[in-house]
Amino acid sequence: MANIKSAEKRIHQNERRRQRNRAYRSRLRSTIKQLRTAVEAEDAERAKALLPQTLRVIDVTAQKKVIHANAAARHKSRLTRAVESLAG
Repeated sequence: MANIKSAEKRIHQNERRRQRNRAYRSRLRSTIKQLRTAVEAEDAERAKALLPQTLRVIDVTAQKKVIHANAAARHKSRLTRAVESLAG
């Protein structure tokens, strides 16, 4: 354990941030999984309804720097393409 007060504070801050990042990442993975499940089931209506929510979660996660901006763009591109392929 840290002996210096600022180091103790840093440990607490890091733990709080880690928990927050885990929550964002978990939410991200869950929403992506829901959308992918809808796409695999070829449920076009549900997939189209879930897409805007999922893109919003991806944007928020990237904005919070939990995932890299390029990773967010990649997820958004692939998911959008998958949903659009159902319509075609």
